[in-house]
Amino acid sequence: MQHGLTPFFAPRGVAIIGASATPNKLSYGILRNMTLYGFQGQIAPVNPKADQILGLTCYPDITSVPDPLDLAVIVLPAPAIPATLEACGQRGIRAVIIISGGFKEVGEEGAALEKQILEIAARYQMRLIGPNCVGTLDLYSGLNTTFIQGVPEKGGIGFISQSGAVGGGVVDYIRNKYIGFANFASLGNEADITETDVIEYLRQDEHTRVIAVYVEMIRDGQRFIQVARQTTPHKPIVLLKAGRTSAGARAVSSHTGSLAGSHAAYRAAFLQAGVIEAETVTDLFDISMALAHQPLPQGNRVAIITNAGGPAALLSDSLAEHGLQIADLEEQTRSALRGRLNPAAQVSNPIDMLGGAEPPEYEFALQQALADPNVDVAVVILVPQALVNPLEVAEKIVQVAAAHTKPVLTCFMGEWSVEKARQHLHSHGIPMYVFPEIPGRVLGAMLQYARWLNQPPYETVPLHGIDRNAAAQILAQAADQTALGEAQTRPLFEAYGIPLVAGEAAHSPQQAAEAARRLGFPVALKIISADILHKSDVGGIRLNLNDPQSVETAYQDMFSSIAARLPQARLEGVLVERMAEKGQEVIIGMRRDPNFGPLMMFGLGGIYVELFGDVSFRVAPLSRRDALEMIQQTHAGKLLSGFRGAEPGDLQAVVDVILRLSQLALDFPQIAEMEINPLRVFPHGVLALDGRIILS
Repeated sequence: MQHGLTPFFAPRGVAIIGASATPNKLSYGILRNMTLYGFQGQIAPVNPKADQILGLTCYPDITSVPDPLDLAVIVLPAPAIPATLEACGQRGIRAVIIISGGFKEVGEEGAALEKQILEIAARYQMRLIGPNCVGTLDLYSGLNTTFIQGVPEKGGIGFISQSGAVGGGVVDYIRNKYIGFANFASLGNEADITETDVIEYLRQDEHTRVIAVYVEMIRDGQRFIQVARQTTPHKPIVLLKAGRTSAGARAVSSHTGSLAGSHAAYRAAFLQAGVIEAETVTDLFDISMALAHQPLPQGNRVAIITNAGGPAALLSDSLAEHGLQIADLEEQTRSALRGRLNPAAQVSNPIDMLGGAEPPEYEFALQQALADPNVDVAVVILVPQALVNPLEVAEKIVQVAAAHTKPVLTCFMGEWSVEKARQHLHSHGIPMYVFPEIPGRVLGAMLQYARWLNQPPYETVPLHGIDRNAAAQILAQAADQTALGEAQTRPLFEAYGIPLVAGEAAHSPQQAAEAARRLGFPVALKIISADILHKSDVGGIRLNLNDPQSVETAYQDMFSSIAARLPQARLEGVLVERMAEKGQEVIIGMRRDPNFGPLMMFGLGGIYVELFGDVSFRVAPLSRRDALEMIQQTHAGKLLSGFRGAEPGDLQAVVDVILRLSQLALDFPQIAEMEINPLRVFPHGVLALDGRIILS
């Protein structure tokens, strides 16, 4: 079945509206590109002032263009777009690329114009790419609606870029690197079609083997996660996110708010959906090419074949940093290498054949390394020198790699002398990198993806013992508040089945003493005040009170000291809570991200959470595996697992609380932030000792 975005990549006919015969116009460049790369469909320039452009019949308006026609590319001033789009809709065109700028990127007037074109598109069930974009190209259909000069080699990478400039620069950069593309889409303002839509299309595209993406923002984070989860079991997604260090997510009133930076939700979403995050544009395509052409590693053991020790040492460091290790070669392999290589060569791995190593030695060493059962991956390094032809070495590598199913990567250091070698290697699907630290990063990403594929599929978690109606009533009563302290969060958490330390509210010293008798000593007192969210910061907590008189005295002292320190604070009473037995303290929190929704946090709890920053994040909804991985990612999780012989904490009980808190966040969008800090973890069970909620 044809996907709804097919006309943007393989249309039967294309109209270029605003086509110009002037060579320095963008529309001329687009029309010229449409004629250069083998596109077999109709190409129809539309311009009422011309009869013919580049030998193509020119039409006065879109209504006069004959069928077949299922894509229009508009290159006109922004004010003319609405009427043009209306005409396209009446003509029956359902796919339109708007190259022109002048929309929301220029301010309020442009934003209003963009809203207008969206309304027109919706009326005609029309899909839009752009505005303010570079267009699309497909190396297999020959379509090229861009004004970029030249195209990449034909290959297996589908590239999506929100930025036309980044997309155009990348296409130009890789033209002489022999890195093959299947297609490319520049999305501009993403008024309609987003990166998620194109990922969904490329998942079904037979020519696309890996999807590379450059984004600045993902608007519908939940849909992105859903589509990526459906895609990554079949094709890898490698994504570069710009703006990772911006302060877009400001701290509000909770630890979670202050620790969840703007990129935390993106990083969590990528982990949960199996998306490989690249750090640089170079990494984006280094990783994508390897994934497009090489088999995935079945383990992390790497053999290095080299003619120089220094680059091998740099590669070894990079491998270790990315979760790989130097393979321990079998004695049979080492013996064979000793018999054929220079007597001074090192054969233990790295296999250093020394500077004079010639193509037959590279061939033999690579054969032996790939045949060794202790080797999962081979990386071949060549530092060019006058007596060895890099192309001949490349030819030997291609021959040997073709006979094996293990991944082979290469590092030919340099540029000028290795150009032909690069062309040969890349044309046979073997990545060639110029610096030795790059294969380590690439293999780390490949290993990450291989492990993702071996994980069980995502499963939703049924939760029992939740009283959503009770929680709704509590939140309705607090609708005029911006923050809920522990006294109000306790019944809310209780409604969602979260275990709480035994406690009661008291509004006088005598009531506090009576509550303490009922609960059993020792007890703690905590101030109740809508104006105080962090009780420990103002002396609003008293611990280990062992008799009624101590409780009454602590109550009076607490009120006096806080009133002197914060005379405007409304002091309503105290929570009296039974002192819990000793255990490991952790924090579980949530901050609502504007793009992804509830962002869950786990980490080391208590008063030092912000000092140590030992936290991890995931986007709700979570599977049990997501929640467990959150825990295991932190030092707090290592402590819970029984560090240095200590009794392990109840990890499954912590997982359950994470899932219940995330469900509470999903059920009530008015909750902007919340946290349990600390959650005390015991060998059997957990107790929430304190909590707070921020309402939007």
